[in-house]
Amino acid sequence: MTSASKTATATAALLDLDGTLVDTNYQHAIAWFRAFHDHGIVLPIWRLHRHIGMGGDQFVAAVAGEDAERDLGEEVRKDHSRHFHELIGEVELMPDARRLVRVLHDRGTPVVLASSAGKEDLEHFRSMLEVDDLLAGATSSADVEAAKPEPDIICAALEKVPDAERPVMIGDSTWDCEAARRAGVASVALLTGGFSEQELREAGAAAVFASIGELLDGLDRTPLA
Repeated sequence: MTSASKTATATAALLDLDGTLVDTNYQHAIAWFRAFHDHGIVLPIWRLHRHIGMGGDQFVAAVAGEDAERDLGEEVRKDHSRHFHELIGEVELMPDARRLVRVLHDRGTPVVLASSAGKEDLEHFRSMLEVDDLLAGATSSADVEAAKPEPDIICAALEKVPDAERPVMIGDSTWDCEAARRAGVASVALLTGGFSEQELREAGAAAVFASIGELLDGLDRTPLA
């Protein structure tokens, strides 16, 4: 392998989608609120928001308890999906989302969308991003048995870039950072998910930025350098 090839595969960027590249966290919180409300369970939206980024397979038990998961889990998840799709037209890209993918690609860093979104949502957001020609791959909920904070989605994303020596996860939640840490992968976090810098660093983030724009300005101060 040439030195140029080694440089091209030294790092890889595993990009979270919801809350990182697309501004969906509050729509998800509202959709979860409505889904629980459909079944007579009223939960404070702030509590739901604090768990956005956790996979739906674990979300119901985490916010409403094991009994709710056992009795209503699948129905609540279906209703969340329905309510979220009613709001999806309001979702916008995060500022500089496309530019982040382009800059990483132009630096020779393979980019994988490391998302546990459903296939329909993933395709919708990929069409918004319009960067498919710059991606090394993408994951969805179909690729894993357990979602974040379990490391499965990180491991599935790594299969898209098997030659990467130093993969880095970029996300917006403590769940992203925890999943990366469990997979033995460095993480960089954004404040766009509503978690504090301290929380993100305690979850394992090596660097924290307020926005994608600030991350791009400080890219050489991250494990992606």
